[in-house]
Amino acid sequence: MIIDSHCHLEYEPMGSNLDEVIERALKNNVKYLLSISTTNESYTRILKITEKYPNIYGSYGIHPHETKDYKNLNEQEIIQKISLSKKIIGIGETGLDYYYNHSDRLIQKKIFSEHIKAAQKLNLPLIIHSRSAEEDTYQIIKNEKKNKDFKALIHCFTGSKEFAHKLIDLGCYISASGVVTFKNSKDLADTFLSLPNNRILVETDSPYLSPEPLRGKPNEPSHIVHTVNFLSKIKNIDPTKFAEITSSNFFKLFGQLN
Repeated sequence: MIIDSHCHLEYEPMGSNLDEVIERALKNNVKYLLSISTTNESYTRILKITEKYPNIYGSYGIHPHETKDYKNLNEQEIIQKISLSKKIIGIGETGLDYYYNHSDRLIQKKIFSEHIKAAQKLNLPLIIHSRSAEEDTYQIIKNEKKNKDFKALIHCFTGSKEFAHKLIDLGCYISASGVVTFKNSKDLADTFLSLPNNRILVETDSPYLSPEPLRGKPNEPSHIVHTVNFLSKIKNIDPTKFAEITSSNFFKLFGQLN
């Protein structure tokens, strides 16, 4: 069994072909999908999707790119949104993105902190996006964990090996996307090789970042098998066994699913 820990099923081209997308996922042994919120509009669609499909769960959060439009978002509003459905099992994606700077950095930090407060209060995992913001991401997580611990997953990790191990030391889980399979991602593959197996999850981030040999095509949950096979090969673990390890890690972080 494989679990896609991070996808955006409400995005096109998947949104209008979900029955087929899910059927292909199940044929490839991808049993559960976690669809991740980026805006209030995407969250509304996710609620409908999770209501329709038993094997799909969701999260609520505002992507750092979008925080310029959510300057007043607070912990209470996040908690209220999550209370709308028992199938919302995570908070995010939230975090920092200094690569594009679509939103002011101070606003990104403020909204990131509000998500963290909600995660601390609800004891739900925080799904963190971090790009070109390693030091600030690390310091915020470290400082907030001193106030009150919380569960955290760094999604689509593409950072340095040093950053990865500092996150592991803080108790975080780290998720591999199709990027790890890219021919120019040898350093990233080496980083995942160095990480403890009990802290690794897998994801597609679909419809983005299709793994090799499908790079450049729209991604979907069924494609996650290529990422699982790649990681199992470099770690010299049977693919079925590695899939079970990542699924077990998912359950440790998010809880058992019905």
